[in-house]
Amino acid sequence: MRKATSEKVSAKDQARLTAPTDLGENAKSSITTAVNTLLADTFSLYLKTKNFHWHVSGPHFRDYHLLFDDQASQIFKMTDVLAERVRKLGGTTLRSIGQIAKLQRSSDNDADYVDPQDMLTELGEDNQQMIANMRKVHELCDKHRDIATASILEEYIDQAERRSWFLFEASRSPGLTHH
Repeated sequence: MRKATSEKVSAKDQARLTAPTDLGENAKSSITTAVNTLLADTFSLYLKTKNFHWHVSGPHFRDYHLLFDDQASQIFKMTDVLAERVRKLGGTTLRSIGQIAKLQRSSDNDADYVDPQDMLTELGEDNQQMIANMRKVHELCDKHRDIATASILEEYIDQAERRSWFLFEASRSPGLTHH
């Protein structure tokens, strides 16, 4: 098996990976860095959501199990689009679990047991943080006139808001109403 190296990529090899873009080097660098960090957060949220899907228990098992699975699938679908967007901008994207771990801003949950209500709350908070992070990247895209990345993020912000809303509603105590 070939051992991975962390050697610098030659200018010739880098040129082979660079796709054309009219956004300019500063925009390309800023946006690809921001989107790669968002991609690391996305993988992290995906894995945490699947973790909770696999380990949920209790009286609402079926509902939460299905909710977490649906949300994990939606989050996973984001990963390829984000990574391909980085490549379309002429950047390179994530290559390893180690790189994801270095870049991710969200926290892992390695607990042997997590109460289902705590799962809902934690995932809700993580989705809220993801929304805030996506809005910051959207602002960066607006600054550099990267309409395509901004458009992708708008859809993902809406999806994350829906996930967050579902998690909030599922976590509410019976009998609570808003006036």
